[in-house]
Amino acid sequence: MIATLIHNSRSYQIDLSKPLDLSIALKGDDSGINAWYLPPAKILPHEDGDFVGSVKMGAAVNFNTIWFNPHAHITHTECVGHITEHVYSINGQLQRFFFLAEVITVAPEKLGNDFVISGKQLAHVLKDKKREAVILRTLPNTREKRNRKYSHTNPPYLSEEAAVLLRKMGVQHLLVDLPSVDKENDQGKLLAHKAFWDIHGEIRMQATITELIYVPNPIRDGTYFLNLQLAPMENDASPSRPIIYKIVQEEEN
Repeated sequence: MIATLIHNSRSYQIDLSKPLDLSIALKGDDSGINAWYLPPAKILPHEDGDFVGSVKMGAAVNFNTIWFNPHAHITHTECVGHITEHVYSINGQLQRFFFLAEVITVAPEKLGNDFVISGKQLAHVLKDKKREAVILRTLPNTREKRNRKYSHTNPPYLSEEAAVLLRKMGVQHLLVDLPSVDKENDQGKLLAHKAFWDIHGEIRMQATITELIYVPNPIRDGTYFLNLQLAPMENDASPSRPIIYKIVQEEEN
């Protein structure tokens, strides 16, 4: 199924029958992804007296209750409300869902005891491309990212300089295969978050950061259309499902 999208006076044809899913699903046990020192998510039948919400246990329906944190247990998208005193909801801030996106692959550089993605690296890869969204795949890229336990591992992160570069390039939506764009233990500085959202300047209310994605190796670097799907939750972050589509044809109008 071929669809035509109009973006900045250009027509793009994408094949809707071939979506590429970048999300990591929530699992209700220790086999799922995890970060930020939390116990595993739980998906369990609701119990109320003699009622147990499981067909296997005699109920008419399966009726599960889910305990999880979007920042720790699943691919999620967050807005500036993640770091502001005022409560902003991702459900209220993100009002568009299709974006021209660039998939890039970067090997974080060793810096002391850390591995960091620098502005120089991003500038080299992105050059002068103008994209609404950047999808960052880090190396090494193994399937183990789908169930990695990130707590106390000091994962790679973005330098403040890298976040500033993306902001100045006009990138509105940043997607990373990391638990955070900032260092795991940075004493609450959150330099990359603050720089990307321009928290000390003109705050970019519509900008988003999506974390804990997984970009399979067969997906090549290049330009795609991104459909950033959210669960409609009034919270700073929501579980999300970023789907990208290859561009079949591009024409100038």
